[in-house]
Amino acid sequence: MAEQPSIADHAIIGDLQTAALVASNGDVDWFCTPRFDSPSVFASLLDADRGGRFGIAPEGDGHVTKQGYLGDTAVLATRFMAEEGTGSVIDFMPVSDPEVARDQHTIVRLVRIARGRMRFRMSCAPRFDYGRAPHAVDVTPSGAVFESGGTRLILHAGVPLEQVGDDVVASFELEEGDVVGFILETAGDGPRPAEEGEVLAALERTVGFWRSWLAGSTYRGRWREMVDRSAITLKLLTYAPTGALIAAATAGLPEQLGGERNWDYRFTWIRDSSFSVRALLGLGFTEEAAQLVRWVGQRARESAGANGAVPLKIMYRVDGSPDLVEETLDHFSGYKGSRPVRIGNGAADQIQQDIYGEFADCAHEADRLGALPASYEGGQDFARVLNWLCEHWDQPDAGIWETRGGQQAFTYGRVMCWVAFDRGIRQATKYGRGRAADIARWTAAREAIYEQVMTAGWHEGRQAFVQHFETDVLDASVLLAPVVGFISSHDPRWLSTLDAIEEELVTDSLVYRYNPAASPDGLQGSEGTFSICTMWYVDAMARAGRVEEARVAFEKMLTYANPVGLYSEEIALNGEQIGNFPQAFTHLSLINAALTLDAELDLAGRPGHVSGDGTGAIAAAASQRRADRRSVAKSPSTSPR
Repeated sequence: MAEQPSIADHAIIGDLQTAALVASNGDVDWFCTPRFDSPSVFASLLDADRGGRFGIAPEGDGHVTKQGYLGDTAVLATRFMAEEGTGSVIDFMPVSDPEVARDQHTIVRLVRIARGRMRFRMSCAPRFDYGRAPHAVDVTPSGAVFESGGTRLILHAGVPLEQVGDDVVASFELEEGDVVGFILETAGDGPRPAEEGEVLAALERTVGFWRSWLAGSTYRGRWREMVDRSAITLKLLTYAPTGALIAAATAGLPEQLGGERNWDYRFTWIRDSSFSVRALLGLGFTEEAAQLVRWVGQRARESAGANGAVPLKIMYRVDGSPDLVEETLDHFSGYKGSRPVRIGNGAADQIQQDIYGEFADCAHEADRLGALPASYEGGQDFARVLNWLCEHWDQPDAGIWETRGGQQAFTYGRVMCWVAFDRGIRQATKYGRGRAADIARWTAAREAIYEQVMTAGWHEGRQAFVQHFETDVLDASVLLAPVVGFISSHDPRWLSTLDAIEEELVTDSLVYRYNPAASPDGLQGSEGTFSICTMWYVDAMARAGRVEEARVAFEKMLTYANPVGLYSEEIALNGEQIGNFPQAFTHLSLINAALTLDAELDLAGRPGHVSGDGTGAIAAAASQRRADRRSVAKSPSTSPR
């Protein structure tokens, strides 16, 4: 079996309708077309032998590789350095009329020698429909055509190609100043020579697009490079024709190597979209934020028109379709043996009440900041959602983590139901909604939820808010309670909860979402720390006045990014990135944490970075708080719930 690069050894390129991953060894080992959620053409990321790849690299093994993006762009440079010379492969996907859905997409690969002389090898080995469909190949003097069913790939080449089985290869030597291009086009016309001028012009246009877009950011804070990279990543994960944001570019990457927690994240979660709105608004990208709010609102409108059982599904395809039937690719060996490889997502039919609060909060923020002023129709639509929620908020659900171990009354879900009613009341009071807005009923529901969370969601023995009403297990999702205004960041109950989470779920500033052993979720195996939870922890500490601790935790987390500034979903015990990649959740939460931390540092008048001495003092303070908590827990006045 061929060796697979690690998850962190990848970068992403895209054209706002689909994306490709490029490994540091020069392989395009993940590419689906014509959309993010379409079947793969290259998927050696999930099966090195049967998945297919498009590789360009120097011949032999005597070279060192480094990757990096051209500044402020999604244009990737993979540099190869050897005794005989230095060369690079520039990878990008041109962006042209991204709002118009189309079948034609282009990957441009430009090989350039900066110093000396090098011999490169190109191999294009597509495997259609996740490696399930055969294909035919036709080599011409200008390139090659690959066809499988209704899918057609055209490879325009700058050097002669040779057919080897169902694949094509090329070997070519370049010296300083030489440039050779390869253009892979889906649904294109016949092959033509990849001329240097055409390739360089496409590169210039693509660089211009990304730099022009990023210039719209209003962020001028302390961590601009990482925030900008996160913003570009969120843009790359956006399907421009609808504005839908996918959770990640990949499917089947494991949360534990060799384990079964291997999901398909190429879909649009209501939750992820709603969280992204806050991040985008914080950076000044109001149109992207407004488009996401409109997209979610359209889903609610469609459900009402079809008399759906629930106002919103938890996730959809990028075109708004709810068809996400889950299946396994049994012929794929999985990333480093992690099986099963799943496509589709069986969690799509779960009930997760928190999504209504997340949507309400992002719509309220979009209206408050003028990105998408509330409309009469939108108000009527959301009134229907809240009237439905009045009848259902007190029912158990699957929770934010989509557990497959049974429904519960999850504390976070109740908090977000409170948010839904709170934001609905604010909007109705601001604009007036006629008889559709039953403000008295919504207020009663909001107050009932608050009382329930403060009693049933609070555990006296733990001195903390817990995962659900029938457990003493902690859950990092409650870190959002002060962010959404449910509780003050300085409330004694909240500070005690923050201490408890720090003691039980935090390891060297990285945060587990919960303990699967203590709270079975219906799946076998363990998982790494959840990167979004780490960012929530940073945000919560900053709001609670623990600004220096928050900054240390944030800057530690930045060191876990891969060489090009990207994150997957989780961090394994050995520091390796695991889970689908790159993960929107992680990048949007990084943006939100940076915005909060910048604001709190500015208020405290603390520019610069924490010194080593400061870190030691912070650790001592945290240790003292843990000791105080243990003392409180042992107090005779403390009783179990």
